[in-house]
Amino acid sequence: MVTVGLLVRLVAKPGKEAEVISFLEGGLALVEEEPATIAWFAIRLGPSEFGIFDAFPDDAGRQAHLGGQVAAALMAQAPELLEQPPVIEPVDILAAKLPS
Repeated sequence: MVTVGLLVRLVAKPGKEAEVISFLEGGLALVEEEPATIAWFAIRLGPSEFGIFDAFPDDAGRQAHLGGQVAAALMAQAPELLEQPPVIEPVDILAAKLPS
């Protein structure tokens, strides 16, 4: 069961869109090592706007993810790749359908 998540919005600097895509694709391997990350999606919202949505069973899992490798890499590369700092929004999950 998932109860909480994160919605992260990213705006790439002009000309850095491909690098943001590469970063997001590489993040999948890192989150696969996180047992409390139940679902993780890297998404494209527009030509230069991207996002991450992930879900966790509880706030402890969410906090573990925020202290993990993907978050650290994102914050380290944000000044080079992003127009502005990532917007990280904690969310409550009201309903979900997950694979069994």
